[in-house]
Amino acid sequence: MTVEPGPGGQPELRASHQDRERAAEIIRVAAGDGRLTADELDQRLEAALTARTTSELTALTADLPAVPGQPGGLTAQPKDLVTIDCMGGNASRVGDWVVPRRMEIHATGGSVKLDFTEAVLTGPTLRIDAAVRGGKLVLVTRPGIEVDVDGVSTRGGTLKARPARGPRQPAVLRVELVGDAWGGNVVVRPPRRTFWRWLLRQP
Repeated sequence: MTVEPGPGGQPELRASHQDRERAAEIIRVAAGDGRLTADELDQRLEAALTARTTSELTALTADLPAVPGQPGGLTAQPKDLVTIDCMGGNASRVGDWVVPRRMEIHATGGSVKLDFTEAVLTGPTLRIDAAVRGGKLVLVTRPGIEVDVDGVSTRGGTLKARPARGPRQPAVLRVELVGDAWGGNVVVRPPRRTFWRWLLRQP
């Protein structure tokens, strides 16, 4: 089995059911606004529901406006590099933020949190170069996101990595975390359960 490379030599990200439904909704709304004919509606809906990659979905919706209130975006363009420099404060990426191709994180006496539970994934891999000095770096994952921490060294710091709960899911994003923690903490964990989920023993 071969994986077709996408732009820049990266393998193309496979589309999820949610990605297909999001594209289908954009197409339906556009048809309701008179932007597409009935034939175009049928053709694009069929193509959206059978698409294999996110680039196919992007091509189907590139000339259509986004639907207000929808999380994420099929036309989101990732940055090549995002740098977070946190000294004695707090920095975070939460909600439907767009995951770049690479990140550099410097946490000196501060706390940096990357929450991937609703993040917009635009590629199959992410490399994070981290330098934690007396601070804290937290990665919140979800099923299908794998974090490789073999490249992290600790000196007077701690490294804790817990996989997401539940059955193992096909990988949608592989995060390669490298760097060091000098007197700092690096934590990789799934989302915390709410009180009611804990009470009902739900994952």
